Amino acid sequence: MQNLQRNFFDFVITTGALCFGEFTLKSGRRSAYFFNAGLFNCGTSLQLLGEFYARIIVGRGIEFDMLFGPSYKGIPLVAATAIALSGLYRRNIPFAFDRKEVKGHGEGGKLVGAPLHGKVLIIDDVITAGISVGYSVELIREHQAECAGLLVALDREEPGIDSSQNAADEIRSRLQIPFYAIAGRSQLLRYMQEKPELRSHLPSMQA
Repeated sequence: MQNLQRNFFDFVITTGALCFGEFTLKSGRRSAYFFNAGLFNCGTSLQLLGEFYARIIVGRGIEFDMLFGPSYKGIPLVAATAIALSGLYRRNIPFAFDRKEVKGHGEGGKLVGAPLHGKVLIIDDVITAGISVGYSVELIREHQAECAGLLVALDREEPGIDSSQNAADEIRSRLQIPFYAIAGRSQLLRYMQEKPELRSHLPSMQA
C-alpha cells in the first residue's frame, strides 16, 4: 500500500466520511462499512479530496480532455478535481455534469458546463455494483465523445450486476472503459491491520 492510500484513509476516517457498523447500501446489499462523500462539506475537506483525485490522474498518466461528474454527488467532486488539477499541476481542464431532470429554460437540457468532447473522464465517489455508471457512459457517447474511464474515490471490490466478477472488472468488460480508484477495500483491510483502534472492526469487514 502506497503512502497516498494511507493518507487517503487517514483523511476519510478523520472527516467521518468512512465509518464502520451495519449499513444497507443503495444496491440493497448489507455492509460493515459506509463511505459518505456528502460529509466532504466544507472548503478544506473538498479541496483535499480533489487533490487525491488529481494525484491519481497525474500519477497514473490518464489521458483525457475533460471531466464529467454524475449528479448529484459527482458534481462537487468533479469541480474539486478540476480546481486541484489547476492548483497542483497548472492544468486548466474543462468539466461538465448532468441534471436528474431536463431543464426547459435558460441553457436547457440535462448537461451543465463545458460541452462533452474528446476523451471524457468520469469522476464519482464509490463503486459497489456499478449499476449507475452505464448511464454516464451512454450520455457521453450520445454526444459523440469518448469515455476515457471512471475514477472513484473508493472501490468496494464487490460483485457486479451478474455477480460472476467484481464490479470494476465488469465495467471494464461490459462498457469497454478503464477503471481507476484512489483506494480499494483490500487496501483498506491492510490499513486497518496497521491501526490497533480499528482492528475490532476487522472480523465483520473480512466476513
